[in-house]
Amino acid sequence: MSTDEIIEAENEENEMTGAADEIVNDAESAAHSNYKVPKISDDAVKHHLSGMYQNWFLDYASYVILERAVPDIYDGLKPVQRRILHSMKRLDDGRYNKVANIVGHTMQFHPHGDASIGDALVQLGQKDLLIDCQGNWGNILTGDGAAAPRYIEARLSKFALETVFNPKTTEWKSSYDGRNKEPIALPVKFPLLLAQGVEGIAVGLNSKILPHNFNELLDACVANLKGEDFILYPDFQTGGSIDVSRYNDGERGGAVKIRAKIGKIDNKTLAITEIPFGTNTSKLIESIIKASDKGKIKIRKVDDNTSANVEILVHLLPGSSSDKTIDALYAFTDCELSISPNCCVIHDNKPRFCGVSEMLRISCQHTMDLLQAELEIQRAELQEQLFFTSLEKIFIENRIYKDKGFEDSTSQDEVIVHIDKRLEPFKKDFIREIVREDFIKLLEIKMMRITKFDSDKANETLISIQKRIDEINHHLAHLVDYTISWYEGLKAKYGKDHPRLTEIRNFETIVASKVVEANEKLYVNYDEGFIGTSLRKDEFVCNCSDIDDIIIFFKDGKYKIVKVADKIFIGKNILHLDVFKKNDKRTIYNAVYRDGKTGPYYIKRFAVNGITRDKDYDITQGTAGSKVVYFTSNPNAEAEVIRVTLKPRARLFKLVFEKDFSDIAIKGRQSMGNILTKNDIQKITLKQKGGSTLGGRQVWFDRDVLRLNYDNRGEYLGEFLSEDSILVVSSKGTFYTSNFDLSNHYEKDILVIEKFDANKVWSVALYDADQKYYYLKRFQLEATTKPQNFLGDNPESRLMLMTDADFPRFEVVFGGNDAFRDALVVDGEEFIGIKSYKAKGKRLTTFEVDTINELEPVRFAPVKETDNNEEGSDTADDTESAEIDVEDNTVAVEDKELAEYSDEPELTVTQAKPPKKEKPAKPAETTKTSDDDVIDQQRIIDDLTGQMTLF
Repeated sequence: MSTDEIIEAENEENEMTGAADEIVNDAESAAHSNYKVPKISDDAVKHHLSGMYQNWFLDYASYVILERAVPDIYDGLKPVQRRILHSMKRLDDGRYNKVANIVGHTMQFHPHGDASIGDALVQLGQKDLLIDCQGNWGNILTGDGAAAPRYIEARLSKFALETVFNPKTTEWKSSYDGRNKEPIALPVKFPLLLAQGVEGIAVGLNSKILPHNFNELLDACVANLKGEDFILYPDFQTGGSIDVSRYNDGERGGAVKIRAKIGKIDNKTLAITEIPFGTNTSKLIESIIKASDKGKIKIRKVDDNTSANVEILVHLLPGSSSDKTIDALYAFTDCELSISPNCCVIHDNKPRFCGVSEMLRISCQHTMDLLQAELEIQRAELQEQLFFTSLEKIFIENRIYKDKGFEDSTSQDEVIVHIDKRLEPFKKDFIREIVREDFIKLLEIKMMRITKFDSDKANETLISIQKRIDEINHHLAHLVDYTISWYEGLKAKYGKDHPRLTEIRNFETIVASKVVEANEKLYVNYDEGFIGTSLRKDEFVCNCSDIDDIIIFFKDGKYKIVKVADKIFIGKNILHLDVFKKNDKRTIYNAVYRDGKTGPYYIKRFAVNGITRDKDYDITQGTAGSKVVYFTSNPNAEAEVIRVTLKPRARLFKLVFEKDFSDIAIKGRQSMGNILTKNDIQKITLKQKGGSTLGGRQVWFDRDVLRLNYDNRGEYLGEFLSEDSILVVSSKGTFYTSNFDLSNHYEKDILVIEKFDANKVWSVALYDADQKYYYLKRFQLEATTKPQNFLGDNPESRLMLMTDADFPRFEVVFGGNDAFRDALVVDGEEFIGIKSYKAKGKRLTTFEVDTINELEPVRFAPVKETDNNEEGSDTADDTESAEIDVEDNTVAVEDKELAEYSDEPELTVTQAKPPKKEKPAKPAETTKTSDDDVIDQQRIIDDLTGQMTLF
């Protein structure tokens, strides 16, 4: 609830208290007189409380809705705002008035005290549209309040005087005490409600209409009158950026996200230069400090340098990621806010919910009606002026005032009768009937005016009036065009003062668990089965945050996810635990387990993407006595080679063999896996660490949110290995390289973003501000995380064109005094050699240049041959491995059969490809064998291989 509404409520409470005191005094007076006070038990004076409450509450609710909290749809003002503007118009003489004087004058119309009027006036002034302010009116950026009303001054702005007031089209009503007249609604010829926005809390409903851009509202009005579609989005004085994907035209149920503008001064300092609507720098800094105290973000200190513009400097701790901190600021502080609009207005003296578009259409129609009424009033006034000027001209030119009958008349009535008789021949030419008041006005003409009367000048006046009437008639006949012209005139006159301040863009969803700082340490007590952040005397596991989930694997194959806590019992026989990353398909678990106490050993690779917290799951088949004998967690799907040592037994000659996990397909977490051996295993050891079997990361760039992603959204940048980087080039000639982490932030002026290739040659046409000429240069870029500029140090230098063509061609079109010259065609490869990006380049011409265009190359670099299995090939290796059945020594389990045990889609190990909607090739099935007789197996395999070779 706003300040003025709170004060009004307090005033009403005081008034009710005063009324109650008067009733008590009346009762006391009656007790000392002969008046008999009615008894409560008397049925004649009984009232039902429920009925009284219902009637009084409805009256109170209706009053608050209509007379205090909710704006009128036609002028967009609450009653207190309307009364303030009306009072300022009455006081207006072109000079500033003390706010204290305006407040006192407004109290003639607003019966709720000076404090609420003063606060409402300050809020109107801070919107910088209707009121011209002088003095300290506070600061919406910092939240500082205005100076006392006796120290600050105000007057109506030129825009307000032009669009808000017209007493001839205003409908009036008596003020609360009947001594004055106040407007029911001001004749506002502009969608003021949408321009200023409003927030009000009434009884049983509330209104929250967001402000919109001045110029966009006028453009929408013109589009509406032309029958064209339009769309409106909010714009705020505080700037920032807004995601309007769920705005829903401002209706109930919609929402917008608003973010501060955060930039990087360097890797250790962030600068907040614009803040979200609905907050201020004090609240924002408080939320940042609170998040820091809770360990959500790591910062060293915050400096507030805000004056006319916002400047909040956030200094980071050493080792903190600036990109990750930006995301954390959006996730845990007021740097990102969500607002739910609710467009509730007073329409036809009752509340109504509608959308922004409907409100603008109603405003357009209302403006057109007001302009029509003004034109009709002007036409009526001009017609009256035309009528009397003609009447005066006839009266003087025919010297009716010199007639004998006129001079001999003894009374006013006789004079009027005489004039009426003399004007009889001319009455058919008048636009209306001559009445008594017209004759009286003729008699009031002074003799000086009669003696100096100029007939030619009178004719010119009549012609001028008639032209103005004809012009008004034309406007009335083309009222839509006239209204469009009115809006366009407002935009031309005032639009330059109201540029859009809030950037419209889409926001990516920030997952809090991914950006929160690991401010806690996780410990485990294997003997007692406890884990937690307070077990500082036990074994350290990893860093974590207080909102993380922990995944725990047990030796019997069970696993589950629990929430981080100070201390929690999870059970003994812990095999592995770590921070759980939901939907992480890169973390692959390699395991070997025995099915039951005497069953075969299975080998499997699987991922855990998403499971229910505190629910038990099993990586084995659930057979009693199952046990995990080997387990590793691999963050990038690494596949190691293990050495398996079997327990000796009869007829088992080879006791040691090796197994490569890369031969095992990655399947769902509930798949049984492949049989490793049916023999008893003595031990399993790691022989060799392996690389990732998922290949590189396929990376895309989404220009809508200016972020990288792995989800096939936006521009495909390529497949990235750990040593690869991304090249970013801005339209201002700045370039740098970055990794392909999803937390990276990029500016919106990106010209080139692609996978960095150190051997690529770039050709650039530029304007050198130092030499005042146009140059061409060719170079290779260097890998650098620090932004560099290939245009030079002068910020006035301009990038004209940039290309990576092998044999570029440029067309230089001349302008100015040299426009007559033919265009110059330049072969870039022949014109200049490859040099450093810091070189100045070679001057193209000394003549004036209009544009520089890139032409189609006439030569091309030879295409490198690629084999069929390279990226982009239409064929894939679909060869399936031969299935070998060796009596009882080999157990073959097809991949299709294993898939039946999985409740998740199979992760296929294939070479990464560009984003094609093609089904990836199925990996070759792996032969599953036991090792009852390893030598016999190997002999049979060798024999089959030899036979295949012979064929």
